[in-house]
Amino acid sequence: MGEITRRGLMAGLGGAGVVLAGCANPVGGNGADVLDARADAMRDFLFSRYPGTRELAEDARGVLYMPLVTEGGLFLGGTYGRGVLRIDGASVDYYSATGASFGLQIGAQQYAHALFFMTREALEDFRRSEGWGVSADLRYATPEGGAAAGIDTTTRQAPVIALVFGQAGLIAGASLSGLKYTRIIP
Repeated sequence: MGEITRRGLMAGLGGAGVVLAGCANPVGGNGADVLDARADAMRDFLFSRYPGTRELAEDARGVLYMPLVTEGGLFLGGTYGRGVLRIDGASVDYYSATGASFGLQIGAQQYAHALFFMTREALEDFRRSEGWGVSADLRYATPEGGAAAGIDTTTRQAPVIALVFGQAGLIAGASLSGLKYTRIIP
C-alpha cells in the first residue's frame, strides 16, 4: 500500500469518526425510558402519517422501532442506532443496529426505520440470533409523501417488512443492507 493510499485510508477513517461523532446520536446511554419514549413518538408518527401502518403493526408478531439511526462516512462509513422491540405493544428487548461500509461515499444522514415481523418464525429467528443481519427475506415498504407506505397484499406476505423514513442529511438514500442488530441492555 503506497503512502498516499495509506494517508487517504487514515483520513477516511478519521473523517468517518468525526462525522458520526458530529451527528451526536442523542439516544446513546440514556436508558430504556428514553428509548421507549422515542419509540412511542415514532409509532404515533407512523400511525398518523402513513395509512396502513397501524393495521400492519396489529398484524405483526412484533415490531422493532429504530427511532434514530446515524450514518456517515468518508470512503469508510459507519452506521449506528438503538431501538426497542415490541410484542403486543409491550417493550420486550432493546437492540442496537450497527454497520460498516467501504466505497465511494461522503456525507452523513439520519433516518428512522421499523421492522415488522409478520411471521412467528421470523420473530423467533431475530430474537434467538447473536447478531441478526438484514437478509433477502426483507421487503421494503416505501412511504411517499404520506401515501399508504407501499404496503400491499404481496408485501404483507413477506416474513419481515421494513419501513425507512425521515431521512435528513447529505447521503442520498437509506438502505438497511449490511446492518446487524444486536440485543443490548440500555
